[in-house]
Amino acid sequence: MALSGTCVVPHPPLIIPEIGRGEEKGIQATIDAYQEAAAWVVAKEPETIIITSPHAKMYADYLQISSGPGGQGSFAAFAHPELRFRAAYDEDFVHHLTKMADEIKLPAGTLGKQDGGLDHGTMIPLYFMQKAGFKGRIVRIGLSGLSRDAHYALGVLIAQTAAKLNRRAVLVASGDLSHKLKADGPYGFDPAGPVFDERMGACFKTGDFLQLLTTPAELADSAAECGLRSFWIMAGALDRHQVEARLLAQEGPFGVGYAVATFDLSDHDERRNIGEQAAQLHRAEMEERREREDAYLALARYSLEYYVRHGKRAPLPDKLLPELAGQKAGAFVSIKKDGQLRGCIGTILPARNNLAEEILYNAVSAGTGDPRFSPVTADELPDLVYDVDVLSVPEPIKGIDELDVKRYGVIVEAGDRRGLLLPDLAGVDTVEQQVDIARRKGNIGPQEAVKLWRFTVTRHE
Repeated sequence: MALSGTCVVPHPPLIIPEIGRGEEKGIQATIDAYQEAAAWVVAKEPETIIITSPHAKMYADYLQISSGPGGQGSFAAFAHPELRFRAAYDEDFVHHLTKMADEIKLPAGTLGKQDGGLDHGTMIPLYFMQKAGFKGRIVRIGLSGLSRDAHYALGVLIAQTAAKLNRRAVLVASGDLSHKLKADGPYGFDPAGPVFDERMGACFKTGDFLQLLTTPAELADSAAECGLRSFWIMAGALDRHQVEARLLAQEGPFGVGYAVATFDLSDHDERRNIGEQAAQLHRAEMEERREREDAYLALARYSLEYYVRHGKRAPLPDKLLPELAGQKAGAFVSIKKDGQLRGCIGTILPARNNLAEEILYNAVSAGTGDPRFSPVTADELPDLVYDVDVLSVPEPIKGIDELDVKRYGVIVEAGDRRGLLLPDLAGVDTVEQQVDIARRKGNIGPQEAVKLWRFTVTRHE
């Protein structure tokens, strides 16, 4: 006995009739598929159901597993406190899973403040599973800001734990798809929304988990997805196994995407080492990116890597492009990892002898001195992507009508407080947004009188 299958399910509160009050009929295909999936789960007679939920406790650098004898919760947040759920936790499973994570130094376990109340991402799957007759225990797992590989590794450990304990188990990956499918939906529309949902549907229909794991971070972010990390864990639980995939339903009539799918395990298959294949593709992509870097990006990378490995600032290379050695300019260095910002520090006006020194110093500051992030470690260096923005001399302007969110960055100043925002940033579509964000970055109130400057950038990415 061990893990016998996994499924993907959504968690819209309106799917509960008392909450939907008739509105749930608009996603009847999802309800029917949910009931079918729940019956499929119960037919496997699981002793334990592992539920991964985007709404359980979430940390940036840790995958928390709920501990203790059990949890309870209600839909009070959705005006129905009388709808209550209880679940007993499989403490033995949690103990062994945490121990296995410790052994491979995976940051996952029961540390951190425990969220005693069940979240709706857990309760909605429980609602359907319990109605179908499930009476066993659960393991409740939150998601994190960790990498795809970390989530996948936890999935592998879940399957190994079930096998070690000889536990009949099913994993339920709770998660919605894009939240940006319709202009009149609760989160608006983004072209990435339908693209993301189409990709997920194809992955669930065919069991193509390599496509699932290599979903571009920019696509997922723009789509405002909810469940991708849950799906990564699920894919890990199916590592090195053939699967029989069934996409039971997929729809998004209210502007949020819902999918229901089941995955039966079949034969062991070393060719289905999907996590390793994805990691190999990532390494090849990073090597290719490094080869394409221009002198500005190569200098930023060289600077941070030297500092992290040697504990001191790098000397300037002997051979520099004339524009790096012979001009002064302010410059911002941005660092990303797995599509997410990892650090960004810069100078508005030149503070060093030349632009090369400006980039050399700011790269180290971005990687080790951005207060929003912990310092970059040596293990992270191969996965980092660099951007360098070289700023023109800022010019004063009279008002926001002289701004263009795509062309100009903005500096907002009130007394000794100053906020800056670069131009042409994803998600910043209007000058009003641009100025508002710059105000907040400078701790400047929305009604305070300010001076405005604009500048252009030459972007290297």
